[in-house]
Amino acid sequence: MTDSPAELVITGCTVLVHDDQEWIGFQEDAAVVVRDGVVAAVTGAAAVRDLPAVERIDARGQVAMPGLVNCHTHAPMVALRGIAEDLPTEEWFNDVVWPIESNLTARDVELGARLACAEMIRGGVTCFADHYFSMDAVAAVVEECGMRAHLGEAYFSSQGPQGRERSLEFALRHRGGAGGRITTALAPHAPYTVDDSDLAATALLAHEHGLPVHLHASENRDQAETSLARHGVTPVEVLRRTGILDTDVLIAHGTGILDRDLPLLSSAAGPTAVATAPRGYLKFAWPTTTPVRALRDLGIPVGLATDGAASNNSLDVWESMALTALIQKSTTGDPRWLTSRQTLHHATLQSARAVGLADSIGTLAPGHRADIILVDLTGPHTQPVHDLAATLVHSARAADVRTTIVDGRVLMRDRELLTLDVGSVVRELGERMPGLVDRGHGGRIQEYDT
Repeated sequence: MTDSPAELVITGCTVLVHDDQEWIGFQEDAAVVVRDGVVAAVTGAAAVRDLPAVERIDARGQVAMPGLVNCHTHAPMVALRGIAEDLPTEEWFNDVVWPIESNLTARDVELGARLACAEMIRGGVTCFADHYFSMDAVAAVVEECGMRAHLGEAYFSSQGPQGRERSLEFALRHRGGAGGRITTALAPHAPYTVDDSDLAATALLAHEHGLPVHLHASENRDQAETSLARHGVTPVEVLRRTGILDTDVLIAHGTGILDRDLPLLSSAAGPTAVATAPRGYLKFAWPTTTPVRALRDLGIPVGLATDGAASNNSLDVWESMALTALIQKSTTGDPRWLTSRQTLHHATLQSARAVGLADSIGTLAPGHRADIILVDLTGPHTQPVHDLAATLVHSARAADVRTTIVDGRVLMRDRELLTLDVGSVVRELGERMPGLVDRGHGGRIQEYDT
């Protein structure tokens, strides 16, 4: 190991690692050495005792693990947290959310993104996949606050070709932005709001420009059954016939994926992944959940997500992790599935793979970007530790994250946010809220009718 000063040395911790078969393991009394924003070494604490470093963090009693990835959200929707409660999906969209979203300005989006990024940094999320409007504002917040993000400008066919063109222009303009921390995608909203011709055009643009696609599809069983009744095909079959499955595609939710869809997903010509956000499915009383086991058996990555805070009420990926494990046990009737280690695999490598970043994040291994979180397990609710994986999945909470690091830069140290001012954001959002939540105009940006 070179004697030149390291950028950062984290020492005395237990490190979550992956072996060459991707199994989850833990290295005790360990250290992580960071140089130039990259993990240079994961070694024993004794090996770095005398290593010069610009910054050292004593992480005794803490677990160092890859930063969490929120694989599908709408960050600015934190401004609508709790405004559309206890409603069926159709009323939630048509009567509340889409009328309010027609009021959105770029400043509202920016403030919402600031608040969302603060919440995610405090919860150990270092990367998020966002799918929304006025995304230039979100990209600017990401650049400023230091997070990593996979961003797409959402569009509907009701916007005409201009919506699709804006999505492409955004993706090309911001690809590789924020010093490489921003990746981009084309972002058609869903097969029920984007017609076949627009989806086919999107697939062609994805191939032409080397861009992935991020969209909602088969969000719930009602959508799948309505699509079959009206058109004779499932939403996944729509993705197949329009060429979307021949691209690199991230499908949000997928609780309506049917058995007949699985062979199509398995044989897709491009990389295919699904993001699961279980809390929202429970709130909407959807009868099924993302078929994690079937997808995993096919080798399709399933990443963890929260969706937007208007439906989930939080951007807490720790909660998504625990709920995914519990719901899988309940729906399969098998307490051995998902195990805590399998769940951590979804939270780390599978989530990184879902957003196309497994080569750079998702594991603390030499050569990967230094996106690291330190989780304090000294609290009474996490002691004693008999099974560290189970403690992380079922006992730890977002508030146990002490430190959040992206590209070797500390964004939160000992629970103190270093790159965002929450107080000023909350004050200005409060001032803008009456205009934002007004529904007296009677309009909406789109009609939900599946």
